[in-house]
Amino acid sequence: MQSTSAKPNTPFALLILLLASLTAFGPLSIDMYLPAFPAIAENLNVPLSSVQMSLASFFIGLATGQIFYGPITDRFGRKKPLYVGLGIYALASLVCAFTKNVEMLILFRFLQALGSCAGVVISRAIVRDLFTHQETARVFSLLMLVMGVAPILAPFFGGYISEFFGWRAIFALMVIISTSCIVMLAIFLPETHQPDQRVHIKDSLKNYVQIIKDRHFMGYALAGGAAQAGLFAYITGSSFVFINLFGIPAKSFGWVFGSNAIGLIACSQINARLLKRLSYDVILEKIFVVLGVLGAILAMAGIFNWGFWGLAIPLFLFIAALGMTFPNATAGAMATQRKAAGSASALLGTLQYGIAALSSAAVSRLHDGTTLPMCAMIGFCGVLALALHRLLVKKTV
Repeated sequence: MQSTSAKPNTPFALLILLLASLTAFGPLSIDMYLPAFPAIAENLNVPLSSVQMSLASFFIGLATGQIFYGPITDRFGRKKPLYVGLGIYALASLVCAFTKNVEMLILFRFLQALGSCAGVVISRAIVRDLFTHQETARVFSLLMLVMGVAPILAPFFGGYISEFFGWRAIFALMVIISTSCIVMLAIFLPETHQPDQRVHIKDSLKNYVQIIKDRHFMGYALAGGAAQAGLFAYITGSSFVFINLFGIPAKSFGWVFGSNAIGLIACSQINARLLKRLSYDVILEKIFVVLGVLGAILAMAGIFNWGFWGLAIPLFLFIAALGMTFPNATAGAMATQRKAAGSASALLGTLQYGIAALSSAAVSRLHDGTTLPMCAMIGFCGVLALALHRLLVKKTV
């Protein structure tokens, strides 16, 4: 571990917990309200595809917002932008709790995402501030273990909260969580990057152009982004597929969603152990092949309607494999970007969530009352991730 400006008495476990909490705002905001999709559609008197667009707008917000936080956090340090982002998140969540139409929900979900992506960008930058190249992959795996609690527990809480208190209470809980997190950060999170007067916001475009020219960075970012897009295609379509098509009660949806999340967490921890003996490049070379094969199988499951288990088994394996994809692709992308870690983290998130937003919107747009839109999009993303890795990454390492 490298010397940093972090307080020497900050325990490692507490630091990981705080960083994971920041990273978990995205999954929490996405997964908690998934079981409530049918209830929201009924309450606002709109088709389910319109509610799904509120998820796509959240992904768009995550993609566009991150590009601004990069240079800001390099210029002003890590903590101040965090406070601003979480404040925006809390206010937008409050409006979502009281919205009367789906258009307002879609708009303020976008604003909510703009706030939450501060945590996504800055947590990655803090990890890059503190750790060496190989260590970052292991730390990102640990973050996935802690933040993995969010996609396991969030649908459970969301399903029961929606049933007993109404879907609006889900967003009220998000307000409470975000304000509590602000207090915890103020007390326990050290500043890891002092404000740098040499960083000029007006030069941020030049910085991004320089990062984009880094083929090493772009290869990992795009391949990882395609894989992540498969995850968000699943997130967008899963509530309809499992609740409406397969008849799983909304309050029990968390069991399905949580089981897949457990697979992802388990593989992330296997990945952390493998990194003691293997480089992240060796692991990525194998795991992208797995994603491509499983993606093709899922597409076939959608085309030929293989039923619950024919879809659930390859889906579980696909999501689990992502536990070895995300930390390694992120570490690979950030490896050459120490001087502009904030901007690189922001661009990484923008690229990955931009691709994810497209996959989510496609699932919503292609909604036809079957499993095919979700399965076909996951399959496409898996094959695309493999192709991008072969074309852009293997030639640079």
